[in-house]
Amino acid sequence: MKNLRFLAIAALLVVGIACDKKIKPDATPTLTVSPTELSFTADDPSNKMVLVTTTDSWNASASADWIHLDKLSGNASGSIAVSVDPNEDTSDRTGTINVTGAQNATVKVTQAGSDIRTLEPIASAFDGRKRSSTTYQLLIYSFSDSDGDGVGDFKGIQNRLDYLDDLGVTALWLSPAHPTSSYHAYDVNDYYSVNPLYGTEQDFKNLIDAAHAKGIRIYMDYVLNHSGKENAWFKEALADPSSPYRDYYFFSSNPSADYTSFPMLKGTRYEAAEWKSVVSGSPKLTVTKTDEEVKTGDPGSSGWNLWLWKAGFDGQALPFVDNGDGTFYLITDISGEVGMLVRKYMNWDNGSKFGSKSGDGKITEGKAMELGPDGGDMGFTGSGRYRIELTDVTTETLFYMGCFSDWMPDLNYGDLSDVENNPCFKDIAASADKWIDMGVDGFRLDAVKHICGGIASFRHESNVTFLTKWYEHCNATYKAAGHSDNIFMVAEEWDNHGTEKQYYKALTSCFEFDYFDQLTRALGGNASSYVSTVSGYVTDHLAQRPDAITSIFMRNHDQNRAAESLGKDIVKEKQAAAMMLTTSGKPFIYQGEELGYWGNKDQRGDVYVRTPIMWDKAGKDCARKGVENNVDNAMLTASISVEAQGADKGSLLSVYRDFSRIRNTYPAIAEGTMTASPLNSGAVASWYMTSSGGQKMLVIHNCGNAEKRLDVSDSISKPVAVLGTVKADKNTLIMPAHSSIVFDLQ
Repeated sequence: MKNLRFLAIAALLVVGIACDKKIKPDATPTLTVSPTELSFTADDPSNKMVLVTTTDSWNASASADWIHLDKLSGNASGSIAVSVDPNEDTSDRTGTINVTGAQNATVKVTQAGSDIRTLEPIASAFDGRKRSSTTYQLLIYSFSDSDGDGVGDFKGIQNRLDYLDDLGVTALWLSPAHPTSSYHAYDVNDYYSVNPLYGTEQDFKNLIDAAHAKGIRIYMDYVLNHSGKENAWFKEALADPSSPYRDYYFFSSNPSADYTSFPMLKGTRYEAAEWKSVVSGSPKLTVTKTDEEVKTGDPGSSGWNLWLWKAGFDGQALPFVDNGDGTFYLITDISGEVGMLVRKYMNWDNGSKFGSKSGDGKITEGKAMELGPDGGDMGFTGSGRYRIELTDVTTETLFYMGCFSDWMPDLNYGDLSDVENNPCFKDIAASADKWIDMGVDGFRLDAVKHICGGIASFRHESNVTFLTKWYEHCNATYKAAGHSDNIFMVAEEWDNHGTEKQYYKALTSCFEFDYFDQLTRALGGNASSYVSTVSGYVTDHLAQRPDAITSIFMRNHDQNRAAESLGKDIVKEKQAAAMMLTTSGKPFIYQGEELGYWGNKDQRGDVYVRTPIMWDKAGKDCARKGVENNVDNAMLTASISVEAQGADKGSLLSVYRDFSRIRNTYPAIAEGTMTASPLNSGAVASWYMTSSGGQKMLVIHNCGNAEKRLDVSDSISKPVAVLGTVKADKNTLIMPAHSSIVFDLQ
């Protein structure tokens, strides 16, 4: 029985064990992932799914930060959405997704390299031949000071030729170099000399030769409309009615009636404000010792009087005694040094003042002193009694034409049909001959619109006739000096394009004053008309003469600065430079423009747009005195200096240097024909530049405030200049706001 009981118990245990296995099977948890490999394109925006199958909990992680998972853990089967960052590298990349739990699983993630690449310039090496035709306008008095007197000079310019050469310029337009009574020098006192503040004639010749050695030409600023009031021609014309210089100017006692008698003024109208009054004549004053009694005239018996004063004491008027024969005298005591002036009336009005014509005004006893209208103070030192005689007192109140100012009398060239034989024309032309023979390569002509007429009224046809004769004369001199090319001559004909273009009948070039308006319009996002308008300027000029050169510029010394007009927006300033230096024509860069100088002449005056160059951070050689120390110190800081910007590859100065370099390197940019490309539209200004030798370049400027993606049909394998960060996705350009790029299509 015991055995049976044991067997029964054993049987029950076996059955129990069997039943227990059915309730709790013996199984190990598993984990699988699907798929085990994911593949993405470079800029794939999609999410790809990974399925995790398990009965257990799990965790997920990515091996690289460019792989993103929407879920990093779970407690049972689930899915993970996988995304990747765009691959901006051209190489493929690989990573993994690691899932851990009951078991470990791996998903391989691969992403193709990007076709998007950042375009870097790979310009050809410069062969040393300058092609750009770029001219730098500099103000002698405020460019660079070499001797520490604070005024710019010829040696200062020579010392900075390396800077100008690095800027890629091929010519310098110098402000007037002649003696003057003003800081800016547009009132010329001697066309045959140079201003001693700037140096000697030899210094000027040394500058010309040194510039030529660097492939840089020199253009002088020549003022043909007027001279200075202190010019010897004008002084002699005033002093002597029979002087040959009287006909160098427009003199009249009744200009409203005589206006039409001047051949040069034919076809223009009289404007009273443009005629200034002056007293003609040159009285003589002689001081001699005498024992005669002190004697002066009775007040009112004669208008002529001597104004006499001592330092520290008020002056007094001593009336002359009228001899009745046109001569006058007075007798007075003098002790020590006294100052003298002669007056025609008992006041200073109506051209009454006569004084020293020149020099220190020192009167020598017994020697007649010749006086001039509005002359300087005279001095005499004596002890005792003196007879002071006044002779040659025939004077006349005249009017002369000075349309810009009373200290800038207009020049009279007579009958334009025979102007080449006019004495004034021959004289000023002879002065130009001197500088051409010295080595000057051309001229910038000031205010040509007003030569025949004034400011209120002028005659274009007469101006063109005069300028034709002027150009022919100077070009003949230039050729005789051994040149095979023609002299360069550019005129300031401040007018719209429709008027300005007619002056090409006389000259090779005029400044295109409409250009900057087109440039600013383009930079404001309305860029599509830039190409047709600017290329139209060139076409119109060539229609006037086959050797026409379109001179383009942003701003000059008479206008608000370009940076001021662009709102001091450095991004736009950089693109303005890039656009001008890739455009047809002859670019002119105004002193300081390449450094981002600003200034508003309307608010502060002309001097504040003629600022000296800040060469180094400390301001050494900064010619502040050249502009009478009228500078904006808030602008002239270390950061805007040549030293600071020259060391900064992202500076405005660097943009000028970079784009000037490609203009000098590639004939198509420097000399080519400008035609619109298919990309030219809206905020994008784009054109081809094609040289006569067949070289072709593609120029693209995104002038808008937003990124542009442009599909380009031309090859973009050879970028030669880039402004901003421009990228390409195969043949699609990705251009950020206000970026530029130039391609060599060869």
